[in-house]
Amino acid sequence: MATVTASNKACTVNPLKMSQPIGGALAFMGVKGAMPVLHGSQGCTSFGLVLFVRHFREAIPLQTTAMSEVATVLGGYENVEKAVVNIANRAKPELIGICSTGVTEIKGDDVDGYIKLIREAHPELSHIPLVYVSTPDFKDAFQDGWGKTVARLIDALVPPKADKVVHVPNRVNVLPGSHLMPGDIDELRDILDGFGLEALILPDLSGSLDGHIPKDFTPTTLGGISVAEIADLGRSTITLAIGEQMRDAAEALEARTGIPFILYDRLTGLGACDALIADLARISGRQVPNKFRRQRGQLVDAMLDGHFHFGGKRIALGLEPDLLWAMGHWFTELGATIEAAVTTTRSPILESFPAEEVIIGDLEDLEIRAKGCDLLVTHSHGRQAAERLDIPFHRLGLPIFDRLGAGHQVTIGYRGTRDMIFEIGNIFIANVHEPNINSWPLEAEVGTEHACHGQGNASACAC
Repeated sequence: MATVTASNKACTVNPLKMSQPIGGALAFMGVKGAMPVLHGSQGCTSFGLVLFVRHFREAIPLQTTAMSEVATVLGGYENVEKAVVNIANRAKPELIGICSTGVTEIKGDDVDGYIKLIREAHPELSHIPLVYVSTPDFKDAFQDGWGKTVARLIDALVPPKADKVVHVPNRVNVLPGSHLMPGDIDELRDILDGFGLEALILPDLSGSLDGHIPKDFTPTTLGGISVAEIADLGRSTITLAIGEQMRDAAEALEARTGIPFILYDRLTGLGACDALIADLARISGRQVPNKFRRQRGQLVDAMLDGHFHFGGKRIALGLEPDLLWAMGHWFTELGATIEAAVTTTRSPILESFPAEEVIIGDLEDLEIRAKGCDLLVTHSHGRQAAERLDIPFHRLGLPIFDRLGAGHQVTIGYRGTRDMIFEIGNIFIANVHEPNINSWPLEAEVGTEHACHGQGNASACAC
């Protein structure tokens, strides 16, 4: 059991967390033909846009209502209306997703009311869903904004359960948490394909931010789950939700459609992967394919090979709650200990985290507690702390802007878990402190009798 405390500093010194609207905007990017909009100042949107471009190294669709000082005071209806109309006419989106920011939340803009007025004034836009989610950036964090947005998409686009529903056999819904990158979602889809299961994934970043090059330019998202597919979620047989942050969305989908869900706290580690594979075998009615049996064997062998290098290592983690949970348990299963754990927002799972303390704080809090650790794990903003502490650094989470392939990182499944053992194990191997060879005895002295031996006064030895 961990003690969860919040840092009570007057200000954040080196930020670890990202804001709710950024998480909400990224969730909208997993919908095909979507245009996310931040209802706030241009600076709010520019920051998020740069962050995503640097991490994914792709063109990012993100717009703003461009609130000025005057508009903020008087109300943002005209700004929201102009943004929606301009986006509809120029980008031809299949969905417009609006996330609030701190400045408009403090003003108290009634965006749901604005949308009703826009619908009345512009009936020509009736074919475009307008989905608004409240994501003030002065509270909560990135994964909260993601989870709220997915739940809101379900409430807005999934019709209530009908009397007679024809379920599609061997089709499952997947609600991935914000800690799963496009590479993780591709891996999960491959696992489902192995059992003959079709997946509707909401949001599906693997279709929109996986780095593929489209035939034609589009100002909206390149791919992902379509609006029609979201509306059809109620015909699947079961929902798989990954991460505690997706509990509300899974419950919302169950309430609207009656489809039961399974919530996985993580898909990283041998036991977690075994649980997923066992459930998929039961859902599909199939035997576990040989390729997964082989992958499991490879993971077990990798654990045997790697535990020598992980055992006794002291780890410092600075991650979003669900990713912190997954990595913390994975490290401890390999024999390491979590000496420092810092996260961004509260979550009910934190009290069961395998460490003495979890701090809701910033990277300064992590740096203070990471002294003497063998590895620091956080996103790219932690690199300076690792340099100052002179300890190895592994980049994980978002943003990663000083390395290539961040969007293709895989941390789940047998293969993802296996490859992480190799990647981080190699970091430990490369950073073993070699003894000073100049202090070793000369070859002729090895095994020879010293003059002081047996004299009862070892301190007088000058050898």
